[in-house]
Amino acid sequence: MADTPTTEPAESVSTDGIGAIVAASVGSVALALYFYYVRGDKQRGLFVGLWPVTILALASYLKLEEIKRAIESLDS
Repeated sequence: MADTPTTEPAESVSTDGIGAIVAASVGSVALALYFYYVRGDKQRGLFVGLWPVTILALASYLKLEEIKRAIESLDS
């Protein structure tokens, strides 16, 4: 008999904190635009503009690790 797909790993992964992560990323974009255009500090604006990518990449990595643990717990 073939393995049937299950949604248990997907259901066990929480979405807590996703809104805060997106808010932090959007906030850092706004801060970067502020530094770049309003304050005229282009170097700081570019530096702060790199933060959203880093924040979202870290959040994605942590979420993938959580999914990996959920799948491994089903295999055990």
